[in-house]
Amino acid sequence: MTQTGKIISRKDGNVGYLIFSNPDKRNAMSLEMWEGCSQQLAVYAKDPEVRVVVLAGAGDKAFIAGADISRFGEERSSEAGVARYNKVVERAYASVHEFPKPTIAMIRGFAVGGGMGIASCCDIRICSEDAKFAVPAAKLGLGYGYPGVKRLMDVVGPSFTKEIFYTARLFDANEARMMGLANRVVGNDELEAYVKEYAAMIGANAPLTVDSISFIVGEALKDESQRDMKRCDDLVQQCFKSADYEEGRKAFMEKRKPVFKGR
Repeated sequence: MTQTGKIISRKDGNVGYLIFSNPDKRNAMSLEMWEGCSQQLAVYAKDPEVRVVVLAGAGDKAFIAGADISRFGEERSSEAGVARYNKVVERAYASVHEFPKPTIAMIRGFAVGGGMGIASCCDIRICSEDAKFAVPAAKLGLGYGYPGVKRLMDVVGPSFTKEIFYTARLFDANEARMMGLANRVVGNDELEAYVKEYAAMIGANAPLTVDSISFIVGEALKDESQRDMKRCDDLVQQCFKSADYEEGRKAFMEKRKPVFKGR
């Protein structure tokens, strides 16, 4: 396990963990934490041992409870500071949203503002029964840019996106599941074990297949003129030409679990 500022990273088998660690402030995000998120994901993207990444908050109160407002005087007190802050934050969102391997948000407690933004960038969101979600921009008079709105809309659709922003209220875990924001809701005491098992299940599957689906779904969400269909086709062909495809067929015939190498 390593810690850089308030970002903790550790590996458990082929699962990488990225933990936002500012529990005294419910893991509210500072500029350094946004930067650390991008940096650690870049490390995991290049690590062949890591097949799945779990993003979580430290403690039992929150995933991420928005931005660390106490740092605004230092980080966002000038026009140049605001521009830099926004650029770093958007880079962090993009690093999660465009990450080439599966990502799981393990959500306990509050996922508010930037926390909901990070969660909506992940591939899968698994939350505890006490999870709470909100984007309080309309209570603060804040504008919310197109990229963040689009990412949330891709997850929950336009009507729920409008409701989330219009009301600025807290939504509970069951409402999040109904909207499609939460893939799974589990008991508070079961969350960590459930996510560990889920991540291990994904990590045991053929990486070339899983990663190709990640890319293809991402392309499907783009405008048709921007889609890289050749790359989609190439990734599918790469699966069929792989040693993992041979291993999968042999394992099926021999009635055993396959051991995939990602090649």
